[in-house]
Amino acid sequence: MSAPPDPGLDVTNPAAAYGFDAAYRGAPPNWDVGHPQRAFVHLAEAGLVRGRVLEVGCGTGELSLFLAGRGHEVLGVDVAPSAVARARAKARWRRADASFLVWDALRLSEVGVRADTVVDSAMLHCLGPDEQRRALREIREVLEPGGYYYLLCDARPDGAWSHGASLSRAELRDLFRAETGWELSFVVETVFERRYSSNPAYLAGARRL
Repeated sequence: MSAPPDPGLDVTNPAAAYGFDAAYRGAPPNWDVGHPQRAFVHLAEAGLVRGRVLEVGCGTGELSLFLAGRGHEVLGVDVAPSAVARARAKARWRRADASFLVWDALRLSEVGVRADTVVDSAMLHCLGPDEQRRALREIREVLEPGGYYYLLCDARPDGAWSHGASLSRAELRDLFRAETGWELSFVVETVFERRYSSNPAYLAGARRL
């Protein structure tokens, strides 16, 4: 999946974009583990990732590169230019056929691509409630009918106080129920790997109607 030329960085939340860009400029952040999250590896090995793939919040590209290596046409987008630069460098070093674009996930419908599968390794849980709903609308616009959106997020028990980037099962159910055109197919317990620890997480799959 080829990427259009990078536009000027025009984002919905400039402060958040700056923060993520700064995080990737030095030593790898704690969540950048140097390989795709195991939950997505298992998902791909089960044959559930199909066709053209769009990764939102791709970071330095490990998941996109893994899926490209399995024969998928892949475009990864991230709001952090420094992360995308590293992803492109990895693709060159590994001679991987994956494309990367500096882009805001809240403006996906402007990219001009279509996907059969959208993957999200801990992007959605970083957004506020209004931004999460907007992201689902944008993802729906680029996802083919019958296609799947798979997201990994840090897990929080239902009813627990929100302590940073995380979602509960109830919040995931309510989020997809509130937005038309989605069917939440599953929410399973897994882990989100970090460099020095692993957090309880949910892997969710939703079908675009």
